[in-house]
Amino acid sequence: MKKMIWIALLSALLLLLCACGTAPKAPIRKPVSSDTLYVKPVSTLPEDFILGVDASSVIAEEQSGVKYRNFSGEEQDVFLTLAENGVTHIRVRVWNHPYDKDGNGYGGGNNDVGKAVEIGRRAAAAGMKLIVDFHYSDFWADPGKQMVPLAWKDMEIEEKTEAVYQFTLDSLKELRDAGADVGMVQVGNETNGALCGEKIWFNIQYLMQAGARAVREIYPEAMVAVHFANPESGAYADYAKKLDYYGVDYDVFASSYYPYWHGTLENLRAVLGEIADTYGKKVMVMETSYAYTAEDTDFNGNTIGEGSTVVKNYPYTVQGQANSVRDVIETVANTPGGIGVCYWEGTWISVGTDSWEENHERWEKYGSGWASSYAASYDPNDAGKYYGGCAVDNQALFDAQGMPLESLKLFALLRSGNELKPVPDAVEDSFLTVDLSDEIVLPETVNAVMTDDSREPIPVSWDASAADLTRMHENGPARYEIRGEAGGLPALCTVNMVEFNFLTNPDFETGDLTGWSVEDLGGADELYVEDKATDSLDGHWHMHFWSAGQGTIEFRLEQDVKELKSGQYKFAVSVMGGDAGEHEVYAYARLDGEIVGTAPMSITGYGSWDTGLVKGIDYVEGQTLTVGVYVRCAGEGNGAWGKIDGAMLCSGE
Repeated sequence: MKKMIWIALLSALLLLLCACGTAPKAPIRKPVSSDTLYVKPVSTLPEDFILGVDASSVIAEEQSGVKYRNFSGEEQDVFLTLAENGVTHIRVRVWNHPYDKDGNGYGGGNNDVGKAVEIGRRAAAAGMKLIVDFHYSDFWADPGKQMVPLAWKDMEIEEKTEAVYQFTLDSLKELRDAGADVGMVQVGNETNGALCGEKIWFNIQYLMQAGARAVREIYPEAMVAVHFANPESGAYADYAKKLDYYGVDYDVFASSYYPYWHGTLENLRAVLGEIADTYGKKVMVMETSYAYTAEDTDFNGNTIGEGSTVVKNYPYTVQGQANSVRDVIETVANTPGGIGVCYWEGTWISVGTDSWEENHERWEKYGSGWASSYAASYDPNDAGKYYGGCAVDNQALFDAQGMPLESLKLFALLRSGNELKPVPDAVEDSFLTVDLSDEIVLPETVNAVMTDDSREPIPVSWDASAADLTRMHENGPARYEIRGEAGGLPALCTVNMVEFNFLTNPDFETGDLTGWSVEDLGGADELYVEDKATDSLDGHWHMHFWSAGQGTIEFRLEQDVKELKSGQYKFAVSVMGGDAGEHEVYAYARLDGEIVGTAPMSITGYGSWDTGLVKGIDYVEGQTLTVGVYVRCAGEGNGAWGKIDGAMLCSGE
């Protein structure tokens, strides 16, 4: 009897030893240091703060020939390199079936469950947890599209709910069996009022509940996350309220935050903090990124680069990338309930061949571009038209040769900091608006952006001759880019040659209504000056309007101008917007209270600016000239909205 007990004990011990031998071993962490990267410590960073990187495209990248290296230049598993530099979590998206009927992948990493299993296994071997991002779609799901998987397209909500549950359950079982250390699961990706083809919350919540139920069964210790985008929109409070109303089971309210588009960090902290305080939820930034260069490396073009109409708060440098991410992390760490930040697709670099044709062959074969031509069978209106390579290779944490960027070390240096002596990292762009009758005086100094993100003036020399400046005067209203050099760094000055504008604060760049008056005739919900460069015709500020109720948008925005010289003048102003329905919009001019000219305008869509030009305003000295814009919108859908910018009053016919 004793012999049998000893045999059983020995067998159990052998099984334990075997299991220990095959279990992932967390790598020994070596201290991380940098001679060039400036890092201001985040003193409020909790020990368990999530420092994640989305690495969804790694398998497709490696199949396409990409080799990832460590800081010594040696080939090394990219997950080990990430872990060595302070990354704690790997995020991976999961699509249901990203393949056409012949088995050709749609691209974007061809991220099916099998890819997630392989990534989860390798992440665990490097000692990192996994964030599983279920899109519940066969391809990209985001605020612009939440398409149902083809296999579920004819399902009613009850059957689709069961399908979500079973797909989540089966996928998580595969991950568990492969040894993935799942720490969080998303039930949907950027679900701004839609999910898996459903567009009403009564149905959306069923799908979220089904996904959460599967998570609780397979990974009971993992957190369930819901994920939204556009924190600047003001919609998060409504999303959180609906989640609470329907009793959706979740732990983390996650947001995308791309500083190019998504407003200020102050606003991000405010909207996430309100949700944490009101509903007792954890909050985090699930996606963020920043460009380390403006250059494209795969012949496909990039979403972000020089000339992009986006907010550029940091230079497109390795240090600028690190400073942007560091500030997002500090913001979340200082937000009530803030638990982490995940960098989006830090490993998605160019496949690195010598031509678009060679790259295209690999994008099509391995899915290493954002979409292949085969995706047309599922998404003909977007991927089917614009398929190609990676548009974010200049936002990765590795260069085009697979070498890690110095900014990757940020994650390991956040707590201790690395406060080196600040040095110039880039030169801030300069802008001049010059009247055609005035002298062009280029600045003698420009602001150097220092590695600690401070600004210091340094001397600059411009590549512009006297003859160049003369031509700029002679060619009439136009915009010019003048290059130069400051402290060994390239400098840029944009010169906007204009006719003299007699209006006060014509572009609202004072940040308020200085010089203007508003008469609200309809009781609009929102009618104010807004700071959002991406929605402005020029500069950062513009007049914003929005209202949900039918017929509640009706107002006049105008300015009185006196003390002009007698002569002929013209007035112009621009508008863009959407959901206007039946509307009447026009620019106008009044002399001593009487209308002397109008110019109709239309509201047709986002970014489609329409300019009203009132010509031939015959002004006699002593009169009061009033210029402005009248807006009336019946509205449709969720309410009419729009932006007004670029007002100008100048002499001439």
